[in-house]
Amino acid sequence: MTTYPIPVTDGRDRAHSAARARRRTPIARLFLGERDDARWLRPALWALLAVTAVVYLWDLSASGYANSFYAAAVQAGTKSWEAFFFGSLDSSNFITVDKPPASLWVMVLSARLFGFSSFSLLLPQALMAVGSVALVWGTVRRTLARLGTTTANVGALLAGFVVAATPAAALMFRFDNPDALLVLLMTAGAYCTVRALPKGSWKWIALAGVALGFAFLTKMLQGLLVLPAFGLVYLLAARTGWGRRVVGLLIAAGSLVVSAGWWVVAVWLWPAESRPYIGGSTNNTVLDLVFGYNGLGRIFGGTGNGGGGGTGGTAGSSFGGSTGLDRLFSSEMGLEISWLLPAALLALVAGLVVVGRRHVADPARAGLVLWGGWLLVTGLVFSYMSGTIHPYYTVALTPAIAGLVGTGGALLWHARERFLGRIGLAALIGVTAFWGWCLLNENPTWIPWLRWVMLFGGLLSAAAIVIGSVPTLRKLVTVGVLAGTLFGLTGTTAYALATTTVSHTGSIPSVGPAGSSSGGMGGGTGGGMPGGAGGPGGSTSGSETDGTDSTDGTQQGPGGTPPEGMTGEMPDGTTGGTTEGTSEGAPSGTGGMGGGSSTTSSALQKLLEASDAKWAAAVNGSQSAAQLELDTDTAVMAIGGWSSDPAPTLAEFKADVAAGDIGYYISSGSGGGMGGGSSTASAIQEWVTANYSSTTVGGQTVYDLSDPK
Repeated sequence: MTTYPIPVTDGRDRAHSAARARRRTPIARLFLGERDDARWLRPALWALLAVTAVVYLWDLSASGYANSFYAAAVQAGTKSWEAFFFGSLDSSNFITVDKPPASLWVMVLSARLFGFSSFSLLLPQALMAVGSVALVWGTVRRTLARLGTTTANVGALLAGFVVAATPAAALMFRFDNPDALLVLLMTAGAYCTVRALPKGSWKWIALAGVALGFAFLTKMLQGLLVLPAFGLVYLLAARTGWGRRVVGLLIAAGSLVVSAGWWVVAVWLWPAESRPYIGGSTNNTVLDLVFGYNGLGRIFGGTGNGGGGGTGGTAGSSFGGSTGLDRLFSSEMGLEISWLLPAALLALVAGLVVVGRRHVADPARAGLVLWGGWLLVTGLVFSYMSGTIHPYYTVALTPAIAGLVGTGGALLWHARERFLGRIGLAALIGVTAFWGWCLLNENPTWIPWLRWVMLFGGLLSAAAIVIGSVPTLRKLVTVGVLAGTLFGLTGTTAYALATTTVSHTGSIPSVGPAGSSSGGMGGGTGGGMPGGAGGPGGSTSGSETDGTDSTDGTQQGPGGTPPEGMTGEMPDGTTGGTTEGTSEGAPSGTGGMGGGSSTTSSALQKLLEASDAKWAAAVNGSQSAAQLELDTDTAVMAIGGWSSDPAPTLAEFKADVAAGDIGYYISSGSGGGMGGGSSTASAIQEWVTANYSSTTVGGQTVYDLSDPK
């Protein structure tokens, strides 16, 4: 009889086997956590995600189509896969938006699935908030694992809550700008980087590169500002040899280049005459956007990138305020992102002191370096960039602030038996309460008692922690930390909730409750200018040239209020004037849940809807074209794009008219306005007025391009 030797196992093997036997299945772990976890920890995560979803989805259609510029591009993508691929503003593919199309792809797929409407447009944005909260939670929990499951999970829950309770997040995750997807992808990159550390995994660090590659396809170079932090963390903290770390970084770089570059190469190889013009570029190439308007131009200023900080970085700006270290704490930026920024910076320093001389690959240290590098690099760029910058850009700092607060807070709590831990916790709570009081003072009429409750509650909690240094009063530390956390989060949570209750339209939304106008630190919502200009729900105007900016504050888009007594008649008998007014309700062809309201006269709508031309109309500027598209469900040629792009030339426009591809030309007055200030736009308008007769429809001067003089 054949016999086999009995395998010998040591105690370590038996312990490992026993641990594996105790582990739940992956599905059970997803909903219940590990068997050793406190029973409330994983349900607390699901409760946080559920509350985030409810708050961010509630009354989501209140803002209508939010930024009509991107909404029109989404509408176009639902009609044409070519428009989907390029991110065209119109379904006939004349010109693209001035950003890469990744964020549009997500919204278009939602609109194709559920039908184009305000709700389907903004649904992916709100769900990205839930995803970002979950990813921050997962990243922080892994870096804190050695502190024990309860401490790690509580720190992770705190970080996730901070993401959801940041006003900038409450604003942008319910809006159709690219920033929501940008934040989600950068956070996914952080999660993949941390997953790569225990074994120096090439797979996970490659996935981090993929995430950042698509972040580039969302908002170009801004998506790569986190790259130094991610690379440094992997290089220093990956549990493998130096050679394998270098190879891993090279693999990550390759995956980033491929995931970011495939679309750029495809556009480059596509014949220019058979694709839309690349909006925002001077030479119809994506690379011009990368290194110019959407890249270095954002940092250093230049043509088409005015105003972030002015010449020399000292002048003020109506958008981002003066350059300097205080930029993130002042004006509208302060209200959007700085509620917990002092605490995050303090948590970074205190956390590094607490980890002390631990190994450089210590997970908690790696977490601090990752979030700290993200915050410092991006924050410094935002503080000193002299090109186009808007306060809502700061939403990109939200995961870093949340990660530092959760990680640093957990480390200090773990070290609460030491004086350093207790004094650090007291400092975090006290600083947060004081700065929240300062921010709330900028809007003193809104819940006036809140700032005082936050201030005194936070300071008393901090005092309780310090007093808890006395051995007989140690329980005060726990009480002070719990109470201080609640008081410290009051201001940012209240302001974020207030932001979700206000509709936001236009190109420069701002945070806060309805009717807020704080003068010094920003305030107005509903698309008003930072500082309250424009007021809640007012029209957005400014001095920038960006898909989220306006060239001047005077452009009258199609459908503006007609001058009294102005009437006219088109060849088909359509008349316009004050009796038509503006139509109400959902735009034609864009119904469904929460369709945005129309601002184009019903007479002009009927006229364009009846056109069978490739472009029902041509108009100066993308914003005017976008609103017409949303209201009429037709393709409209945006002459000059958003930033006075050299498209089309006069010769190209004449050829399109001769071919019968353009139905009508709608005048925007003097030829100025967004995209309309270029010499090309002026030349086109002069040619049209010289060769075609005008009439007035719904208060707009309209030229029938099929009927020359």
